[in-house]
Amino acid sequence: MKGLLHVFAMVVAAWEAAAQDAPQDDQCVRERAAMVETIRAYARSAGSGLGQQGLSERVLEAMAQTKRHLFIAERSCAIAYADSPVPIGLGQTISQPYIVALMTHLAEVAPDHVVLEIGTGSGYQAAILARLARKVCTIEIIPQLAETATKTLRDLAYDNVSVRLGDGYGGWPECGPFDAIIVTAALGHTPPPLIEQLKVGGRLIMPVGAGYGTQQLTVVEKVAPGKTTTRSVAYVRFVPFTRSQN
Repeated sequence: MKGLLHVFAMVVAAWEAAAQDAPQDDQCVRERAAMVETIRAYARSAGSGLGQQGLSERVLEAMAQTKRHLFIAERSCAIAYADSPVPIGLGQTISQPYIVALMTHLAEVAPDHVVLEIGTGSGYQAAILARLARKVCTIEIIPQLAETATKTLRDLAYDNVSVRLGDGYGGWPECGPFDAIIVTAALGHTPPPLIEQLKVGGRLIMPVGAGYGTQQLTVVEKVAPGKTTTRSVAYVRFVPFTRSQN
């Protein structure tokens, strides 16, 4: 009898734990949906050249499906789905959800595309891109972040994402050429190796300007071999582009 009571107590405890977890899961769903609606509304009024059509519905759907709270240490729905950056340690952040959506929209990622991301961070932007592209190659220079992002993306079964530890300035030629490149750190110029690895017709999206200041979110489109067009879309604030000491 004692054995049966012990088993019953364990079942009850497990059921109670699941019941306690359920509201949090529900809250995350609600807050994620609210985040998407905030992004949608902000896109209509932000004056970032999107017009009345707003952001791509494919991008918004990817945002709605990606569990941002699993890419931050706190695992807090309230923190994760607020429209603001979130620190992830080592002086780095996950960008504001609207900026993630905007940069992804501007990249015009198609299902057959190969995409390069510079600055993996927690892996959240890579996860968004993975829902839209055939393959995502992402480079992170900080070992701890690269290791954590690799584990998170693997645990969440993002099998079309490859993470590389290193200096992203030189890109990843072996993984390209790329249909789109997203750079999630600020630099005063566009790295020539990235333009070289971009396909004709491809787009590079990055903040151009000094780190820890105000930068211009810039779209560089490769219109022909050796020829690009450039336009600025919005003012943003990103952490500086980190280079290798070597």
